[in-house]
Amino acid sequence: MTTRRRFLSGLLATGIFPSSGWSDVGGPAFVSAARLPSGTYALFGIGRAGDIVFQIPLPDRGHAAVAHPHMPQAVVFARRPGRFAMVINCLQGTVATRLSPPEVHHFYGHGTYSADGRLLFTTENAFEVAQGRIGIWDVAQGYRRIGSFTSGGVGPHDVCLMPDGQTLVVANGGIETHPDSGRTKLNLPTMRPNLSYVSLDGRVLEQHEPPPDWHKNSIRHIAVHQSGMVAIGCQWQGTMDYVPPLLATQRRGHPMTFHQMGDGLEKLAQGYIGSVAVSRNGREVAVTAPRGGMAIIAETDGNVRRRITRPDICGVATSAD
Repeated sequence: MTTRRRFLSGLLATGIFPSSGWSDVGGPAFVSAARLPSGTYALFGIGRAGDIVFQIPLPDRGHAAVAHPHMPQAVVFARRPGRFAMVINCLQGTVATRLSPPEVHHFYGHGTYSADGRLLFTTENAFEVAQGRIGIWDVAQGYRRIGSFTSGGVGPHDVCLMPDGQTLVVANGGIETHPDSGRTKLNLPTMRPNLSYVSLDGRVLEQHEPPPDWHKNSIRHIAVHQSGMVAIGCQWQGTMDYVPPLLATQRRGHPMTFHQMGDGLEKLAQGYIGSVAVSRNGREVAVTAPRGGMAIIAETDGNVRRRITRPDICGVATSAD
């Protein structure tokens, strides 16, 4: 492991020394994209008590935001199939730069940084060839795009960095789309979602799929615990006559395990999980169901501990404690 002195000198060399940290903007606990009552959109910094630390306008609807690990910057992504991602200087409340994917790509709404903050990885659709890609952006060079590699499947939505700092885990939803068709899903009869582990140099290391009968259970959102457990929230693309489990967990080298929450919650959720988070102790998972107007806190085996009812509840994240 590198020493702290060498680590800091490395940051100085790349021009991303965290001279102005998150504490300078009020130490927000969360960042979230939202719509205001006026119908306009904004990125919010939210404190531990739910107070608004900062509010920055967005040109259109945002989906997810990712915070830089050191600097007070956040990248907010357009809702699929969007072609903008904005790097926000949260200290000044300004747009530092705007990212655009290649002409034959669009963003899928999520991204993640490398552990040192030098690279940003974005989920993208190479729509002319129906292939999922992970875009690579160099932070020190003003978020210059430096390449891309395969996501390991079709329709990559969410992506997270694993605790080893060397591996990405990608939620490939399996759904083919094309901007000419808007948000229409083009391949539901043959879709094949998967969870892929991909090295930072683009090698697909490991993949897991739902059982064949559940191939319409699109893997959409993921959260990673420091132990390496991945929690998975799915969105069922079949009929509501039967809805399979929408919550799954997985550890590298082991099969993906689906957890039935019981009491008809999958149907009450209308087959749709909007967000997922894991508690710090790794014992509980929270999933949200905006279409069903509820959030569910369960043990990692699916045993429900608590249910929260609230209209359109969606974003969920883990707090410091």
